[in-house]
Amino acid sequence: MGRVLFVSAGPGAADLITLRGARALAQADVVLFDALTDPALRELAPRAQWLDVGKRGFCHSTQQTAINAALVREAQAHALVVRLKGGDASVFGRLEEELQALVEAGIAYEIVPGVTAAIAAAAQTGRPLTRRGAGRSVALTTAMTREGELQAAKSADTEVFYMAGQQ
Repeated sequence: MGRVLFVSAGPGAADLITLRGARALAQADVVLFDALTDPALRELAPRAQWLDVGKRGFCHSTQQTAINAALVREAQAHALVVRLKGGDASVFGRLEEELQALVEAGIAYEIVPGVTAAIAAAAQTGRPLTRRGAGRSVALTTAMTREGELQAAKSADTEVFYMAGQQ
């Protein structure tokens, strides 16, 4: 039985992946990748089999139960499986559900953190997420409710909206 490395791919640009993430890709037998990962990352895993398990709003997406099952199946058949997730795996990436599937199957895992989209967007626009004396807190918020409404949490000095879609 193999193990699974959850690799955070960064916010869309291949050169923003961490060194640890790049090293994991180089050793991977199989890579299950998200829709938001840069295709250029394939160059870092030339011998791996790549499986698309991406999700996109308002489009055909891989069901979460199918992703969980694929993680278990591939880890049972290969030494090293990389689950390549856009941004940082622990921020709005359904990481907990995937970890639970591995725990239930007795499969070892490791999480490789990465650059979040919030940090990258702030850097790209030249706007800090915090400001001395004025901005002491940051909230990462999914923009849409289940009912499709845009809803700000207003729980921090700076609020970063993820998956705002058409809003």
